[in-house]
Amino acid sequence: MTSKLLTTSLLASALFAGLGFAPVMAQHGTGTPGIDQTQQAIGARIQQGLASGHITPSEAQVLYRRDHEIAMREAQFKANGHVNPQERQQLRNDVAALDAEVERMMANRNYVAQPAHGGNAYGIDRMEYQIGQRIDQGIRSGHITHREARRLRDREREIERHEIAFRSDGMVSQRERRQLRSELLALRDDVERMMRNDRRNGRG
Repeated sequence: MTSKLLTTSLLASALFAGLGFAPVMAQHGTGTPGIDQTQQAIGARIQQGLASGHITPSEAQVLYRRDHEIAMREAQFKANGHVNPQERQQLRNDVAALDAEVERMMANRNYVAQPAHGGNAYGIDRMEYQIGQRIDQGIRSGHITHREARRLRDREREIERHEIAFRSDGMVSQRERRQLRSELLALRDDVERMMRNDRRNGRG
């Protein structure tokens, strides 16, 4: 259990580093202790989701980015030494929406049970992380809809399930490795195809 928690913590740290920022720690005594505590609880919940397989690395990347954006917005509101009621309510709404999204993922029965030795092969995690970044970019640019993103991430989970099944006997054969790589490349190609389509007019 300790090894699994350490692996999850290291993965979360790697996701933060990959996003180009460090976690924003709660700023106590500045007028929003309830919001700060909720953000800490959400962060812990995301790590639980990573450990259980309910949240994939790419999904965690998106959640951590949203959490960071809320923390940065909070810091801007606090810059003048005071958070007004409207700003406080906006922060509450943002945190509540993020919390609801995390819990929706935790309630998803289509999850990947992690093996006892912890984590996926680093190569697959790295490719999934990169694919997740592109999906996130596609959502922001309008090339990929939220519905399409959910389907793409469901395919990520399917690939992770295949990997775990292959690793169940203690090793991954060359044939199995080629299959995983082929599935990931196909997923990446579909994401890139969507990114090339000019679908930013609201269709889909």
